[in-house]
Amino acid sequence: MEVKDPMSELLSSLENIVFKDESQRITLTQKPTAFTEFEQLRKGSGLKIDDFARAMGVSVSMVQEWESRREKPTPSELMLMRLIQANIAGSKHVA
Repeated sequence: MEVKDPMSELLSSLENIVFKDESQRITLTQKPTAFTEFEQLRKGSGLKIDDFARAMGVSVSMVQEWESRREKPTPSELMLMRLIQANIAGSKHVA
């Protein structure tokens, strides 16, 4: 029997709710990797590195590791980044 990570399942469910409309999904010009998607999401968030780290619940040094490509974000971390960016984008449309 396959054991599923509860955090991954929760983030996946939230992602499905937030991105009901396929047109809201982020499109990448190249085959996505954890690094290229992270770069798109990080730039798209418009957050300073310390604010981005706080929103992710990680240290600034971890974000710097991702940016330098020494450390790769996990699938759960990428899902959380997508949700953060969607929340920021939604807030801009409301304001």
